[in-house]
Amino acid sequence: MLALFVLYVVVEVAALVAVGSALGVLWTVVLLIGGSLIGSLLVRSQGRRVLDGLQRASRGERSAGGAVADGALFAAGSVAMFVPGLVTTVIGLLLLIPPTRWLLRPAVMWAAARWLPQVATATRRMRPTVIDGEILDDQVDDSTRAPNASGSALILEGQVIEADRFDPTAGDFRKPHR
Repeated sequence: MLALFVLYVVVEVAALVAVGSALGVLWTVVLLIGGSLIGSLLVRSQGRRVLDGLQRASRGERSAGGAVADGALFAAGSVAMFVPGLVTTVIGLLLLIPPTRWLLRPAVMWAAARWLPQVATATRRMRPTVIDGEILDDQVDDSTRAPNASGSALILEGQVIEADRFDPTAGDFRKPHR
């Protein structure tokens, strides 16, 4: 961890020295402040966009994997924006703009599927449970009510066609029977 921090400091100082010698100190400071301001605006606008994508994925209108990958890239870009330095600001800006996230999304999904196979398996098998049925009568018959302590309760009549058996090896997400 210490070696990673030392590498970060060396890279940032080298970048600042290179840009400072090429552009001058004043323009380097302007570049740093401008990058931070643009990054702040991007964090705000893209945060709303990523949140909207996650909400659309929860409604089934968009791929959940793509929305989560977008969220992970946005989070990494946001963190990079608030870490001081020229290189991290550039990395943060690149991760916050949509075209870069679109290009990196498959790599993030591949890495997540490779490093977290349980998550990939669970999300692949997770489907909504569909219960087929029909409404026979929408009128409530008072003769089917039985008295109880709170007044009356509706008695449901029916037949179990297929009962799921608990399989501990299947986990929480069992594939529904169709």
